[in-house]
Formats: sequence, C-alpha cells, structure tokens
Amino acid sequence: MRETNKIIENGDGFVADVTEAATPSGQPLGISHRPSPCRRLFAEHKAQDMPAFIGYLPFGFPDTDLSLEALRTMVDNGADIVEIGLPYSDPVMDGSVIQAASQIALRNGERIADVFRAVETVANAGGVPLIMSYWNLIFHYGVERFAADFANAGGAGLITPDLIPDEAGEWIEASDRHGLDRIFLVSPDSTDERLRLVARNARGFVYAAARMGVTGERSTLDDSSRELVERTGAAGAENVCVGIGVSTPAQGAVVGRYADGVIVGSALVHTLLDENGDVRDPVQGIGALANTTAALAEAIHGCRR
Repeated sequence: MRETNKIIENGDGFVADVTEAATPSGQPLGISHRPSPCRRLFAEHKAQDMPAFIGYLPFGFPDTDLSLEALRTMVDNGADIVEIGLPYSDPVMDGSVIQAASQIALRNGERIADVFRAVETVANAGGVPLIMSYWNLIFHYGVERFAADFANAGGAGLITPDLIPDEAGEWIEASDRHGLDRIFLVSPDSTDERLRLVARNARGFVYAAARMGVTGERSTLDDSSRELVERTGAAGAENVCVGIGVSTPAQGAVVGRYADGVIVGSALVHTLLDENGDVRDPVQGIGALANTTAALAEAIHGCRR
C-alpha cells in the first residue's frame, strides 16, 4: 500500500493537501467492512419490539459549548440516535424554528470542520451520531475528505435531504470506503420506482417525510406516513424512520407503533428558545431540553407495550 496526495479546495478558498491511502496501483482502498451502526441499533431495538428515538439539533446553537452540552443531554435522556444539523444559509427543507437556530449558529461563525467535535461528543456519550447536511456543504468541503474526517470522529452516517441516489455516485463510493450509513429521503408522493431506488442505495435506514413541506411542529398528523412506511418497506427498505412534524410524545407514540424509528427536531430546538425566538437562559434551556427529550423517549420506547 502507498499514499497519494489530493488537493481539495473548500467553499472558503482554503486549499488542503489531503493524504489518502491507496493500493499499489494508485486506486483508493476498497469497501469498508465496518457494520452499519444504525442497522445494529435497529436490530437491537427490534429484538425488544421497540422503535428508536432520533433527535435533531443544529450544531453551534445556541453557541458551541452549549451545543455540545445539549447533544450530551439528549443522549443522557434517551435519544438513541442524534442527528446533528450543519447550519446552512439556504435551508430549503427547514421550517422557521430550525432556520432561526441555524442563523444563530452561522452568526457564531461555525464551520463544517468544527462539527466533528459534536460527532465525537455524541459518540462518547453513547449515542449514534448522524450529520444532516445539504449537499453543497459536503461538496465544497471535499467528499472524500468529509467521509474520512467524519468516520475518524466516530460518525455513523449522513442524512442528505437534497441529494438523490441518482446523483450520489461520489458519496456512495466514499461512504462505502469508510463504512458510513447513507440516509436518503422519501415522501408521500414518491413513486414505487423511486422507493425501490432509494431502498437499494440506502444504508442504515430510509427517512420517510411524514408530509410534504418544511420541518416544524404540528398539532396533528395524517395517515400518509403509515402508508409511506408500508410502501417503503415493501420496496425493500430494511428500516424506515418517520420525521417532519412529529412534535409531542403522543404523536411519537403513534408513529412508533408502525415505524422503526421516530425523528423529532423542531420540538427539541424550541426548548432552547423563548416565546420571542431568542435564546433562553442556558440553565432553563438545557433543563427544558432534558425534560422534553425524556418525555419523548419514554413515549416512543414504550409505545408497543
């Protein structure tokens, strides 16, 4: 084996000379045999007839240190998988609460290279760390560079809301090389052919959007997500998790009866903001986050008993 050098430029104009492992022919190393972290967790939960609880928070909100404390708090209070959001200036899928939190993080000057601290924090706390990111951020950082840094930090997989399998060849290769899960999204209007394509290329689980539109808290959920879970499973997906609009323990319990995992975002982010959309007192905010996480975890984990 030998090493090759690759020049990568990110969106800030920073140029890095990245050393990559290669075979004697100069080709990158082959597929990693690392088991899927998400798949292993779902298998353990299925053995107990229990859905997984996946919680989301954007990195760098309210600030770096509180962000790391908040991620630990989620794991300590029952979140099995933590979805760490990379703040983005044009979040086409995010609702008002997550947009507000992301803008705070961006004003704090958070950069993609900093998020690996959050990944390590979740992994060290005993949770399964995912990153949720719009593809442009990964592309400008460097796909191979991101995959290597993410895996080295203890990362499990990447959720890409704006990347479809048809256009994900580079990411599929890099994630296979580093043993990372690939989480693609499906929605109620996805065709059966699209569901089969996603199921074939996903690793870990498929993210089923409970409804069309942006993220956000909702007082009610319709039955479209149940049908979508059934269709996605029939298309070949081993694990299907439902998110977008799941806000309360009661809703989480309903969804958890038919989904392999329940994803909650805005309701958790909201605990760190006051009624005016400003950052709450840190002690109060972390306390509210702990209580909300624990209530969701209890309802989701116990919904089939």
